[in-house]
Amino acid sequence: MNLIGPKVRQIRELQALTQEDLAARCNVLGWDISRSTLAKIESQVRRVTDEEVALLADALKVDVNELYS
Repeated sequence: MNLIGPKVRQIRELQALTQEDLAARCNVLGWDISRSTLAKIESQVRRVTDEEVALLADALKVDVNELYS
């Protein structure tokens, strides 16, 4: 369902980004996502599509594979 949530949170926190910051980066990339939706992804409550994983990787400026490690 959602394997990447904890890794997204870890990378976001290492980059000193708030959930609002990361949601804003995703919005710039064309994904209309709210802070609360991002919180649900990080807590593994919401499913994430392959396209969304790629957008999160772009927004975090990491390789997609890093989200699965």
